[in-house]
Amino acid sequence: MVSEAQKRAKKKWDDKNKDKNRIYRYRSYARKFIRDLADKDDLKDLDELIHKRLND
Repeated sequence: MVSEAQKRAKKKWDDKNKDKNRIYRYRSYARKFIRDLADKDDLKDLDELIHKRLND
């Protein structure tokens, strides 16, 4: 169980750090997709996008 003080502290942190939360959430989605759902074509497309982004 989580105490009321912990709930308030988490809500306060979440409200203050919306951008960080969004980055953590999207990073998690991307890793899950790559690890569990992507097929070879998806991985090739992602690889091209990553290399393109790194070279820009």
